[in-house]
Amino acid sequence: MAEKSGADILIEALTDLGVEVVFGYPGGAVLPIYDALFKQDRIKHILVRHEQAATHAAEGYARSTGKPGVVLVTSGPGATNAVTGITDALMDSIPMIVITGQVPTGLIGTDAFQEADTVGITRHCTKHNYLVKDPASLCSVIHEAFYIATSGRPGPVVIDIPKDVQVASATYAKPAAIQHKTYRPQTDPDKAKIQEAVDMIAAAERPVFYTGGGIINSGPEASRLLRELAELTGAPVTSTLMGLGAFPASSDQWLGMLGMHGTYEANWAMNKADLIIALGARFDDRVTGRLDAFAPNSRKVHIDIDRSSVNKIVRVDLPIIADVGRALAAMVDCWKERQHPKPDLTEWFGRIEGWRQVGCLKYEDKADVIMPQQAICSLYEATKSRAPIITTEVGQHQMWAAQHFDFEAPNKWLTSGGLGTMGYGLPAAIGAQLGNPDDLVIDIAGEASIQMNIQELGTATQYRLPVKIFILNNEYMGMVRQWQELTYQSRYSESYSDALPDFVKLAEAYGWKGIRIETRGELEDGIQAMLDYDGPVVVDCRVAKLANCFPMIPSGAAHTEMLLQAAEVSGEMDDEAKALV
Repeated sequence: MAEKSGADILIEALTDLGVEVVFGYPGGAVLPIYDALFKQDRIKHILVRHEQAATHAAEGYARSTGKPGVVLVTSGPGATNAVTGITDALMDSIPMIVITGQVPTGLIGTDAFQEADTVGITRHCTKHNYLVKDPASLCSVIHEAFYIATSGRPGPVVIDIPKDVQVASATYAKPAAIQHKTYRPQTDPDKAKIQEAVDMIAAAERPVFYTGGGIINSGPEASRLLRELAELTGAPVTSTLMGLGAFPASSDQWLGMLGMHGTYEANWAMNKADLIIALGARFDDRVTGRLDAFAPNSRKVHIDIDRSSVNKIVRVDLPIIADVGRALAAMVDCWKERQHPKPDLTEWFGRIEGWRQVGCLKYEDKADVIMPQQAICSLYEATKSRAPIITTEVGQHQMWAAQHFDFEAPNKWLTSGGLGTMGYGLPAAIGAQLGNPDDLVIDIAGEASIQMNIQELGTATQYRLPVKIFILNNEYMGMVRQWQELTYQSRYSESYSDALPDFVKLAEAYGWKGIRIETRGELEDGIQAMLDYDGPVVVDCRVAKLANCFPMIPSGAAHTEMLLQAAEVSGEMDDEAKALV
C-alpha cells in the first residue's frame, strides 16, 4: 500500500468520515494541510476572519445539522484564539473536531516561533485532546477523535499535529468500527428503572417534564418521542435555554422556558411539582436559583448520558444513565405495555393557568419608541411560516428572543448557553447557513455583542451567504446595564456603548444591504425589506434604551422570587390562582 504524507492522511480520513466543510484560517504550522486541501475537491474550506469565529461557525453548523463541526487553525495564536469557542462547545455539548498545527516535534518545548502548549491549554476545555507525534498513528487518532466527539455527551476534541508529522509519510488504512479502549458511554437505559420512572409519572398529581439540550443532541427522533410521551401522560413541559424547540411552543402543555429569565408559570410549576422528570438537562444555576429553595417537595427523576452530571448539583430520587432518546423510546413503550390511562391533571393545569394569567411576558407598549420585545414579536410574525434558524449573540436580546420567538422544531435555535459568549451569533449563523443553504438564517444581535466578531461579515460576502442580522440597538451593553440598575444603584460603569459605528454604512462597506429602523411605523416594512432582499442584510433596529428583560430571578434568589417588570413577586398564588403582584 502506497504511503501518503500526514497531511494527505488527514484529508483522506476526514473524507472517509463524511466531512464536507472545514472552517479555518491558515498559518505556517498548517501549510502542508492547506496544500493537501488545495489538491482535492471533496472538502470545502471556509476561510473565516478570526479563529474564534471558525469554532463558532463549526458550532452553528453542528447544532443545525446534527453533524460534527470541523475546525483547522495554525499553532500558537491560532490555537489560543480558538479556545473560547472550544470551551463554548464543551459547555453546550457541541460535537466539534479542532485540528491545530504545532511546531516540529524537535522544537516542542523550546519556545519556538508560534509555539504554545495546545494540549496543556485545552486539557480542561475539551472532552479529549491529542498530540500526534507519529504519522502512522494519525489515521486511528482522527477516527477515534470523531468517535469521542460524537458519542455519549457530545463535545470538542483537539488534535494537535506538529508540522514534521504533516509532511512525514505513512500508510493509510481505514480502520474498522472505532471503539475507544476506555470511553464507552452507556446509551441504553436500565429497564427496571424505566418501569419505575413510568410508574412514578402515572402516580403523580403534579408532574413536570424538565427538558434540556440533550434531547436536541440526541437527534430529531428524541424530540418526536418527547412529544409522544407528553401526549400519553398529559404532563406539562418546560425547557432550558438550550432545549428550546424540542417541544412545540404552540402546545397547550408548553410552559415556556424556565430559569433566571424564564416564565412565571414554568418556575412556579417546578416549585410546586410533586414529580420532576429531567430529560437531558443538568440543573445548572440559571435554572435552580438558590438551591435550598429549589423544588423542595418534589421527587426527581434525572435521565442523562453524562454520569458526572447526575447528583452533581441537585440530589435526585431516580438516576437513569442513558441516551435520552433511547430512554424516551423505552418510556413510551413501557407506558403502552403497562396500559396506564392518561392521568387526570385537571387540577394541576388549573393552577398552571392561574400562573399563566399573570402575563409575565407583558411589556410596556410605547407609541413613540420601539420596544425590543415588540421588535422580536414582529420578526417572529413575519418569519414563522418559513421556520427560520435563529442564532443570537449574548445579552438582553438573547433572552428576549428566547421568550418571544416561538419554536416548533429542534435545531432552529442556536445560542451560547453555558459560557455566554458574546460574538457567537454571526459566525454561528454562517455555519448554519452553510449547513442549511435553503433555510432563512437570522442572527438576533445586540449592538455591543455583534462587534465581537463583526469581521465575519466578510466571510458571508465571500461565500455569498444570505445571512440576516437583526440588531436590537439600545446603545448599551444591555444586560450589564440592567444588573447595574437593579444591583448597583444605577451606577452604569462602562456599560454605555459609545462611539458606535454606522451599521448601515458598515454593512455596505462589506457588500451587505443595510437597513435602519427608527420608529414603530417603520418596523414591519423594515423587516419585510430584510426578508425580500436576496442576499445578506444588516438591520439596525433602534429600540428603547432603558428597557429591562423581565421576568428575572435576581442572583442568589429562589426560583420563585421573580421580578415581573418593576414589581417583585414573592409567595404563592391564592386559592383562585391570582397573582400576588
